[in-house]
Amino acid sequence: MNENIPAGKSPKESETIMTEVVYPNDANPMGMLHGGKLVQWMDTACAICAQGHAEKVAATVLVDKMLFKKPARVGDIITIKAKMTRAFDTSMEVFVQAWARKATSKDTYQINEAYFTFVALDDAAKPALVPPIIPDDALEQLHYEQALVRKQERHNNK
Repeated sequence: MNENIPAGKSPKESETIMTEVVYPNDANPMGMLHGGKLVQWMDTACAICAQGHAEKVAATVLVDKMLFKKPARVGDIITIKAKMTRAFDTSMEVFVQAWARKATSKDTYQINEAYFTFVALDDAAKPALVPPIIPDDALEQLHYEQALVRKQERHNNK
C-alpha cells in the first residue's frame, strides 16, 4: 500500500454547519445583510470543512456560481452548511448553502449557495495530497460527478 495516498473519506466526515446572527454592523443602511459578510461566513464554513477533510490547512482558490437568492435582515439567524463534493489531487470542492430565519420562527428560506475550491497545504505552504471522496448516496454521487464537469468547464474557459 502506498502511504503517500490518503485513504478515501465520506463527505459526512467533514460536513460543517455554522450559525451566525445578523447584527447591525453586518448590514447595509436598509438593514439587509452585506453580501461580503455572508461570503466571509460561507468561506469560513467551507475552510473548516476542507481542512477537516484534508487534515491540513486549506486555502481558498476559487468561488464559483455564487447565487444570492433573497436578503437576510438584522436579527435573522443564518445557518450555513458546507459539504465536500469532490477531492482531486491537492484541491477540494465544497458545496455550501446558507439559510435565514427570523429569531422567533422555525421557518427558514435559502439565501445563497455556491461552490468553493480549496487547496490543501503542507507545513511549507506547498500543495499537499488530499484523501479522495467516497460518496455515500445518490445525491453525493451526483455532486461528485458534477464537480468534475465544473472543473473541466473552468479549464476549457481559460
